[in-house]
Amino acid sequence: MCVVKCVAVVTMTGMRNGARRCVVRVTAVCVVRPGLSAMTLHYDLLDHMRQEWRSTGRSARARTAADEFIRRHDELQLGNLEDLYALVVLLEAHSVLSVERRAAVVRAMLEEGHDPLIHRALLQTLIPGIVSVCRQLRFGSGIVRDPSETLATALGLASELLTDWSGQSRQYAAPDLLSALRGRLRRWLLKEKAALGFVSLYEAPDIAATASSPLALRLDSYRGGEHERLARLTYARVFEGRSLRELARNDHSAPSSLQAELRHFAVRFLI
Repeated sequence: MCVVKCVAVVTMTGMRNGARRCVVRVTAVCVVRPGLSAMTLHYDLLDHMRQEWRSTGRSARARTAADEFIRRHDELQLGNLEDLYALVVLLEAHSVLSVERRAAVVRAMLEEGHDPLIHRALLQTLIPGIVSVCRQLRFGSGIVRDPSETLATALGLASELLTDWSGQSRQYAAPDLLSALRGRLRRWLLKEKAALGFVSLYEAPDIAATASSPLALRLDSYRGGEHERLARLTYARVFEGRSLRELARNDHSAPSSLQAELRHFAVRFLI
């Protein structure tokens, strides 16, 4: 059964350790058929984005944005495009544009990336490359249980990169963006791998750890703050050797949901 842990790829507001100042909000729903590998998963997430873009890219605002983009970059000789949806279609691999001309258009789009609609169009253009990056990293196989979480994270990181690099002029914008994305996604996977080792403490036999470790001091620093509950539960599990089931019962929560909370807390605040 597939459980999607990361439902929002990007949001309109800033988040610590997440996508910043991005413009798209999507929901990940993964459908997995028994026996299928990560390479043959059907991602409703991508279907959702295509459907959303079909509407957004053909809106009145998208038509205006396309007209203004063509006017500001007449050197690209794009002719008359109806909207941004048509611009993205023009950038597909089988289009009439040469590789050099497509690269020039993507370069111009990155220069205009501060415009939310251009940002969204560029993200849509990069989706095949983003999926390819996920494949190169095997969708986090052995680290991330659900491949759609890796895809959702990759899309969020790509959107963050577009925000960070907007206004820049790069001759090979698309390859540069995908190369940077590969590095960020690999670092995220390494952090998730470290988290797995940390979370294994919750699943290990009930043997208490040494209470004088730096982790104990770190947990103590959250006393009295908004994360006091999770810090206290982590301390009880790791240093007092109390079972996850016992902690969940006393916390009036399900063991599986509590374990997910503890893992999230570890990734964000302890690693």
